[in-house]
Amino acid sequence: QVQLVESGGGLVQPGGSLRLSCVASGTIFSINAMGWYRQAPGKQREWVAGITTYGLTNYADSVKGRFTISRDNAKNTVYLQMSSPKPEDTAVYYCNVVTVNQAMGKMSPPRGSWGQGTQVTVSS
Repeated sequence: QVQLVESGGGLVQPGGSLRLSCVASGTIFSINAMGWYRQAPGKQREWVAGITTYGLTNYADSVKGRFTISRDNAKNTVYLQMSSPKPEDTAVYYCNVVTVNQAMGKMSPPRGSWGQGTQVTVSS
């Protein structure tokens, strides 16, 4: 069973920066696409960014140009670099193993288990 551990969240000021990490185990990380999602209070979980095994990336329009997803297969880790965050980016952020279509934001989030997520709060 895949286990996902997200970290790196915290309080950040608007215009600052933050890097989230997600370590995956129980799967052959290098052959899986990965995605970042977020869920704000009272809202559904939404796709933020995805990356395929070949490094193809895509982003939600709300974060395009500000967030960068990357991966380190040697460390079984996917990252989300958040630059110039806004208060509306406040949410719990999750990662997961996804299909290519999910990584590109073309399908609903995966069902099944998720990690505990990491809280990001953007506030001055």
